[in-house]
Amino acid sequence: MKNKIQFLTMPGCHSCEAVKKIFDEIMPEFSEKVEVEEIDMTTPEGMELVQKYGIMASPGIVIGGELFSSGGVDKEKLIEKLKSL
Repeated sequence: MKNKIQFLTMPGCHSCEAVKKIFDEIMPEFSEKVEVEEIDMTTPEGMELVQKYGIMASPGIVIGGELFSSGGVDKEKLIEKLKSL
């Protein structure tokens, strides 16, 4: 079964676009075991997740039910986390 990454984004968010490019770059290596679900923070589902995980800045990244980062991401740390799944 694939691990799920919830990628919470906001319309017009420059950090979200930057992180999306990182995912596009690294996902071919992890596509066998990881699935990325992009969720708009302004939707009811997005707002529920923002509250649940206490996300204070976009984008928010939730991996395996745990908040991994909010407000941006360190590419190397993300790669390490994905390798550990």
